[in-house]
Amino acid sequence: YIPVPAGDLCLVEDKKDFSLETLSVVADAITSPYQAAIKAGVKEGDVAIVIGGTGGIGVYMTQIVAALGAKEVIVIARNKEKLERALSFGATHTISTLDKDAKAVSGDFRAYSKEKKLPNWGLKIFECTGSKAGQEIALGLLTFLSKLMIVGFGMVKTEYMLSRLMAFEADIMGTWGCLPQYYKPVLNMVLEGKIQVKPFVDIRPMSTILKAFEEAHSGKLVQRIVLTPDF
Repeated sequence: YIPVPAGDLCLVEDKKDFSLETLSVVADAITSPYQAAIKAGVKEGDVAIVIGGTGGIGVYMTQIVAALGAKEVIVIARNKEKLERALSFGATHTISTLDKDAKAVSGDFRAYSKEKKLPNWGLKIFECTGSKAGQEIALGLLTFLSKLMIVGFGMVKTEYMLSRLMAFEADIMGTWGCLPQYYKPVLNMVLEGKIQVKPFVDIRPMSTILKAFEEAHSGKLVQRIVLTPDF
């Protein structure tokens, strides 16, 4: 047992047909991208780009910007199977980064943008990988009056000419975790089905922890593992 300040707790009054184990991913995995979307000011009709939109946080980032009214949600990631899945969970278009550098990915986005006659300004970009490649793609897509939210954590260093930021009148912002005030709205979005959780959660007994670690490190997981005590 761990004592925590009661003021920061979110009461689950009616969990409907969800288990508490499933709802546990609301903490961090869903609330963190929600705060990022709120800070970016996502609104009806926006064009949103989610880099790493098929990962543990990215799948919810994608759903959240769609639920908040973005008319175009472009997901950029490597795994083609997960990219295909993203089209059923908020994405309107996907771009694979497999065997491509940041310039090539930007070219793919601009070709799609031109085809769909999307604006080349005011983009809401969410970098969820924390990787150098992901950050370079995000910076390469930054344009006039756009906002780039750094959601994914990483230890890499990435170069960028800050004068471009000035010329674009763009914003690059960081976001860490989530304020307690956002927990209830996010929980309600999950309970109302606006954010799908069950397809992305795999509940297993704690005794399988070693196998779970092996799968996680292999990079082949398609669901978030939640371990529960089995003693």
